[in-house]
Amino acid sequence: MNRAIRNVSVFVFLLIVILLVNLTYIQGFKEDDYANNSRDARQYFETKSVPRGQITAGGQVLAQSTADEDGLYSRQYPMDPSAYGSVLGYLSDRYGASGLEQSQNSILDGTDDSLFSHQVWDTLTGKEKRGANVDLTLEPNVQQVAYEQLANAGYSGSVVALRPSTGEVLAMASTPSYNPADLVSTDPSAEENAFTALQNDPAAPLLDRSTQQIQPPGSTFKLITTATALQAGDTADTLVDGNSQITLPDGTTTLENYGGETCGGGQVPLRTAFAKSCNTSFVDLSQRHGIDPFKATAKAFGIDEDTDSLGLPVQTSTVGPIEDNSALAQSAIGQRDVALTPLQNAVIAATIANGGVRMEPHLIKQVTGADLKPLSTTKPKEVNRAIPKETADQLTDLMRGSEQYSGGTGDIASKTGTAEHGEDSRNSNPHAWYVAFAPSENADVAVAVLVENGGNRGQAATGGAVAGPIGRAVMQAALQDAQ
Repeated sequence: MNRAIRNVSVFVFLLIVILLVNLTYIQGFKEDDYANNSRDARQYFETKSVPRGQITAGGQVLAQSTADEDGLYSRQYPMDPSAYGSVLGYLSDRYGASGLEQSQNSILDGTDDSLFSHQVWDTLTGKEKRGANVDLTLEPNVQQVAYEQLANAGYSGSVVALRPSTGEVLAMASTPSYNPADLVSTDPSAEENAFTALQNDPAAPLLDRSTQQIQPPGSTFKLITTATALQAGDTADTLVDGNSQITLPDGTTTLENYGGETCGGGQVPLRTAFAKSCNTSFVDLSQRHGIDPFKATAKAFGIDEDTDSLGLPVQTSTVGPIEDNSALAQSAIGQRDVALTPLQNAVIAATIANGGVRMEPHLIKQVTGADLKPLSTTKPKEVNRAIPKETADQLTDLMRGSEQYSGGTGDIASKTGTAEHGEDSRNSNPHAWYVAFAPSENADVAVAVLVENGGNRGQAATGGAVAGPIGRAVMQAALQDAQ
């Protein structure tokens, strides 16, 4: 064998070895990733011969399957689909799935391992094979109010409402939204046009803003700064900087209050600073207690912690690296690298409302069989005690003052936020935030509202003016449903 033939033989042998290693890796370690990829439409097309389970909430059917003349099943959405679009997701032969249709696919199509014994029994008894049902914690009236408050105003944003004592998600609305029914059309051309339009829409209607996007929380994050200080021994009467601006520890950067307003000048009580949301006061407060306690408090509320139990993918909220005291000062007012999902901000409010105990948020109430009998039920899960009850009570008292200062008249505890963002943050249209719970004692509902880019008020937007009315309407709907 001459040298050229030998080199070619060795090269071919190496290619075969590489191919075998790659096939082994894919089959042994990546099979599940590829088989369950949300864009792999084959897995959804194959289940069209099986009745897919319903998705329900509050006794109302949100998604169900109906058979055509060929006996193939397709998805229908009887309720207002756009109000639930970001939660339900879509199920398409062409484009795969998203939302609950994707995350709960094995439950809905009956292939989940937890349903094995039920499927065997149905086979032995001659029953038709069908998927299980997923019943949600959402309250339809609260969800509808949340969605309409955003959509009717033309806002891009999110509302998340939780039950503080259990972690149940009562509403999770995101706008702009979309109609999942447009992606299950029997007309392939119409389905393709709808999906292409949604994908190319600069407003990103396929994005669930409640869970999949993090934004600077602005002054709502002063709840974390205040909780840190209260646990260190400060009180509502502790005196803090009340001047209109303050120089950061780097000696050059200055921060000022909203609109350059003074908080009273000199030293003012924390109660006054909290109600007026004075940036200078919270910069002062942060420097007294340091980086580590601040980060520890944020961590206790679930920030920089993955959320796997919701039933939907959740982007991790973060405080960022906070490499020095100047970074701490900016982080203390919810700017710099601090970025939260509306879900996380709702968890913060709900934890305070629950006396400092953080409950795991969950969207799935129970899984039921074809006969609607429960197969599994989600039990409320306590994650940790984020803060002592005394601290939670002090925060609640301060939040009552904030609600009154921002124009509220009901028995509500709240905090507003107006968050700068972008490369030219000073000239951006700020995000408007509102987090609250009601009643202010033994709360039945906690809410977080985000209106992106100032809604219809541009640079003049504030959390109190834009997001506050939405949050109050949603809480009122939840309290009325509870009566």
